[in-house]
Amino acid sequence: MSETYNMSIRKFLKQVGVTSQQAIEEALRTAESGDKIYAVKMVLTIEELGVDHVVTGTIGGDPA
Repeated sequence: MSETYNMSIRKFLKQVGVTSQQAIEEALRTAESGDKIYAVKMVLTIEELGVDHVVTGTIGGDPA
């Protein structure tokens, strides 16, 4: 893979990470959720390449 693709992928993923964290933090502040655990899902789609990648997990709870 070319360095151009590699750098553009990194730039995109950095933007996804930063903006996603901001969106999650804002939603949690608004919800005043306490120790609740939320199921989360992130979907990456690249229609032209036939990519449909899903990552699931949880956010929240007591970090004991």
